[in-house]
Amino acid sequence: MLKIYSWPTPNGHKVHIMLEECGLRLGRDWEAIPVDIGAGDQFKADFLKISPNNKIPAMIDPYGPDGKPISLFESGAMLLYLASKTGKLLPKTDRLKFQVLQWLMFQVGGVGPMLGQTHHFRKYAPEKIAYAINRYTKESKRLYGVMDRQLATSKFMACNQYTIADVAIFPWLRSWEDQGIDWVDYPNLKKWFDVVSARPAVQRGVNVMADRRRTITGEKEREILFGNTQYQKR
Repeated sequence: MLKIYSWPTPNGHKVHIMLEECGLRLGRDWEAIPVDIGAGDQFKADFLKISPNNKIPAMIDPYGPDGKPISLFESGAMLLYLASKTGKLLPKTDRLKFQVLQWLMFQVGGVGPMLGQTHHFRKYAPEKIAYAINRYTKESKRLYGVMDRQLATSKFMACNQYTIADVAIFPWLRSWEDQGIDWVDYPNLKKWFDVVSARPAVQRGVNVMADRRRTITGEKEREILFGNTQYQKR
C-alpha cells in the first residue's frame, strides 16, 4: 500500500486527487498519514528522511520501479511518478506529453508559489502590507488570465483531454475568493473549474483529511509556519 504523508492543502490535494483519478482507492491502495504542519510535524526526523525540504506531501511506494521501496517528495514529481506507474493522465505522444508538462511546470513554478504568496499577504501576514497585497493579487489575476485565454481554445488546461496539468492546477483555484478573484472576469476558466469540480475522483480527493483543515490564527502556528522555526538548522 502506498503511504502518503500529507495535509489538506492544495499541494496535498493534488496528490490525493491524482491517486483517486488513477483508480487507486484510499484505504485499499493507499494510506493517508497526516502531517500537521501547524503543529510542526514536518520537522520531525522521520518525516525529514523522506521529505528533506520539510514540506508536504511525501510518499513511500513499497514497490518502486525496480520492485524496491522508493520515497518521493515534491508534489509535481509525485504526479509524474503516479502517471508513469499507472499509465494514466499523461499522453503517450511526445507532442501532447510536452504540452502537458509545460502546464505542469506552469503550476509548479507559477501558480503555486504566486498564489501561495497572495494567500500569505492577504490572509496570514501579521501586518497588512499594501505593496505586497497589490503585487501578488495582480500577479494572481495575471495567471488567471493566462489560464482563461488558454481555455478559450482548449477543453482542458493542456489539451483536449484531462491530464495531470488539470490535477495540479485545480486545488490552487479552490481558494479564489482569498486571492481577490471575481469569476466574472474569467468565464472560460470558471467553466473548466466547474467541470473538474464535478469529477467524482476530485471530490474524493479534496475530502481527504478535510475535517482536519483549520484556519491559522494562533501565534504558535504562525511562528511554526512562517517564523524562525522554518530556518533552524537540522
